[in-house]
Amino acid sequence: MIRTVLGDIRPEELGVCDSHDHLFIRSPTLPGQELNDPEAALCELDAFAAAGGRAVVQWTPWGMGPRTEELPGLSRQSGVHIVAATGMHQAKHYAPDELERVRDGLADLFVHELTEAPVKAGLIKVAGAFHRLDGHARHVMAAAAEAHRATGAPIGVHLEGGTAALDVLDLLCAEHGVPPDRVILGHPHRFPDAAVHRQAAETGAFLAFDGPSRAHHAADPHLLPGLGALADAGHADQILLGADTVTAAARSGADGPGMPFLLTGLRPRIERELGPDLAAAILVANPARAFASRWRRAGRPVFEL
Repeated sequence: MIRTVLGDIRPEELGVCDSHDHLFIRSPTLPGQELNDPEAALCELDAFAAAGGRAVVQWTPWGMGPRTEELPGLSRQSGVHIVAATGMHQAKHYAPDELERVRDGLADLFVHELTEAPVKAGLIKVAGAFHRLDGHARHVMAAAAEAHRATGAPIGVHLEGGTAALDVLDLLCAEHGVPPDRVILGHPHRFPDAAVHRQAAETGAFLAFDGPSRAHHAADPHLLPGLGALADAGHADQILLGADTVTAAARSGADGPGMPFLLTGLRPRIERELGPDLAAAILVANPARAFASRWRRAGRPVFEL
């Protein structure tokens, strides 16, 4: 089952999915650029739904303003399934005293938000540092692995600059025993090394590429070649795609492409250049498997949209 903010659903109910995005987020590294407007979030969801979108996975973790309590209403109003995240990002996104307060209880915090919170998460979000895993990342990933073992939840990984993918897999899978197919590596094309992408995919992990919701992102030209190279190497069933909208200016209601661009801009290009079967796999079949789990603790009853 896939754990949405309205309850658990069957994988085949998920539909066309934006596999990595944000409806709400805040960070001291982005002062004045917070996503904190429910009306703007609803407009973005409505535009995504009008383009054929059916589901959005919000990767905003604990402590970064996910406004999880707003998500059920937005899901009902838009008709879009929403998967929320727990977890923790890099240390720079938090006040030091805030990190210290929860440091020794991270696994319990994650499990609570996955299984007992009024609005439950369906994903654990963690993050590496640029080209390495610092002490904070290793501590958070150990807690995420413990929470995964308790619940079955998938783990999404922010790869800073697209780097350290193999180090993450060594830590989560080899050291902490998380099955590779429960790991989703985010932003791989920001470090466009086809050999590294292939090695990561060969473990069984999912790779979540993100579309250019941040207009003119330097990695944009590498997106479709990266998708094609992985598909050609036999890993078409492990590719995900998301818009990763992190500022108000990047939304479609402002000056950015936003969530709808996945379907109005990128999907036609993928269908034309790489084939309709790959587009369908990336947007429908693959996320239905990536975010589905055999949950080891019960979620809320299912509510119809």
